[in-house]
Amino acid sequence: MARPGMTAAGAHDAAAAGAATDAARDTARARAESVARESYGRLLALLAAPGGDIPSAEDALADAFLEALTRWPAAGIPGNPEGWLLTVARNRLRDRWKSTAVRRTVPLDPTVLFGLSGSLDPPAPLSLDDVDPDEIPDKRLELLFVCAHPAIDPGIRTPLMLQTVLGFDAARIAVAFSLPESTMAQRLVRAKRRIRDARIPFTVPGLSELSGRLPAVLEAIYGAYAIDWQGVAGPSVRESLAAESLYLATVLAALLPREPEVLGLAALLSFSLSRAPARAAPDGSTIALDDQDPARWDRELIRQGEMLLRRAHGFDRIGRFQVEAAIESVHCDRARSGETDRPALLALYGALVRIAPTLGARVALAATVALLPRRRCASSTTCSWSRASIPALIARSLLSPWPAKLRSSQPLVSAPTSSR
Repeated sequence: MARPGMTAAGAHDAAAAGAATDAARDTARARAESVARESYGRLLALLAAPGGDIPSAEDALADAFLEALTRWPAAGIPGNPEGWLLTVARNRLRDRWKSTAVRRTVPLDPTVLFGLSGSLDPPAPLSLDDVDPDEIPDKRLELLFVCAHPAIDPGIRTPLMLQTVLGFDAARIAVAFSLPESTMAQRLVRAKRRIRDARIPFTVPGLSELSGRLPAVLEAIYGAYAIDWQGVAGPSVRESLAAESLYLATVLAALLPREPEVLGLAALLSFSLSRAPARAAPDGSTIALDDQDPARWDRELIRQGEMLLRRAHGFDRIGRFQVEAAIESVHCDRARSGETDRPALLALYGALVRIAPTLGARVALAATVALLPRRRCASSTTCSWSRASIPALIARSLLSPWPAKLRSSQPLVSAPTSSR
């Protein structure tokens, strides 16, 4: 309705201006949400690295996103939204550490101040002022290992990684771990304070510490994939957190090329995500694996998975992720052979139950047994696989005649240059 004294033309112009403002606001919000999904963990890890203060970094980043929602509708979305957010959040952190209130209540930490202002000596491991907003480094792996530090309660390590590195909120994590949201939120807060107070360094640990912290990192990456996987299908896979998990696993494999379980996890996620384009029907319903069209699977990801699994198998140190990757390899081989090798799956699921007797592994084994002809089932001893037989089972999954370049000795796939 036009205001008293406003002409019809004026009312029309006002309505058009209001619509344009609403559209700009919606566009800005959508872009901010997209950046949060794709880059929150990278930005948070970088902001928290100088002093290990994750809560302050979270607050600064939240302020930056809020300012984006205020300024972007009018000023336009910047060409480099991630760099813009980093700059604003960095300034917020600098202002906080310079404030009188913080100086009087928080012990002076020269590392933090140098990292934010570049004005103190001695130097810090990372100075945010030296970071080029157009080339933001990825510190998420360092943050993953911080969360797996021995000073952190083992029970909260994976939830902490899921929230800080991969951006899951406490409510979603609480559901995944069957805990009340308030309980999970309190535990996460305590863990972040512990990181800050213990001044745990943001570094990838040396070999002497790696064995104790690596399993928790692998579980967190796999956990993020598993939580997000149900909602990933079709074109959305490249923007999903499941794809982020594959990216982190691949980066970790490039950093630790002699750790077979790291290679196994990267292979497992490569195989699993290769089938994402065929998971959804036109009506949005999920298509069961056996009913999917293999022609729609991503052959490049399958090839990557095969290469990674071959590298892992070469170390002759078998673990859960390698066996799961071999299972996925058998499924993906249907794209070549046109059929699924059920006896191979039976053998591998028996091996998996032997290594990691989880409920999921047992259910999968039972389902595989049910799909085999009765005469095969009667002669199968599915729970008697020895650890010594497992390497041969994985080797069997790698014997399918894929193109020759898969069987050649190639360098490990390099870490992607971006998370998308």
